[in-house]
Amino acid sequence: MNTITPAELNEQIRQDPNVDLIDVRTPAEFGEVHATAARNLPLDTLAAQEFLNGRNDSSARPLYVICKAGSRAAQACKQLANAGFKQAINVEGGTEAWVNAGLPVKRGRKAMSLERQVRIAAGLLVLTGVVLGTWVNPALFGVSAFVGAGLVFAGITDWCGMGMLIAKMPWNQRSGEACCS
Repeated sequence: MNTITPAELNEQIRQDPNVDLIDVRTPAEFGEVHATAARNLPLDTLAAQEFLNGRNDSSARPLYVICKAGSRAAQACKQLANAGFKQAINVEGGTEAWVNAGLPVKRGRKAMSLERQVRIAAGLLVLTGVVLGTWVNPALFGVSAFVGAGLVFAGITDWCGMGMLIAKMPWNQRSGEACCS
């Protein structure tokens, strides 16, 4: 997978303001802070082939992909590569690196990070499983075991089903905002 540093990409944007940069975070994360040149296309809604078909001059121009720290952007680049597009470039370190480098951003209202929401949900599910297993039926300890196994799986594969589900929740969407324009 090809990568680019935020500083290198910012220099390209200064030379050509029409650089194609998509941010694959949730609309709420995007609304909180994003590179000024980015447009939002959440990973959970990315239909790679459909997106590429609708892109003008898709074979010639590179597509830069950014997320929070690089993991979701890498997944998006892989989806695009699987659809036959080899010009997807991951922005190293994501929006966090972009902000830390002092590059131009647009800021909106604060939002709770997806990672933090997953930790809260997982913790509540484990606690619920323990309480129900202790007071209702020991078989309900399985809820905690299931969540623990899911967290291990997410850590090993860097794919989190709970995160993908939480990303679709209404509070992670911004009504009235175009996600892809």
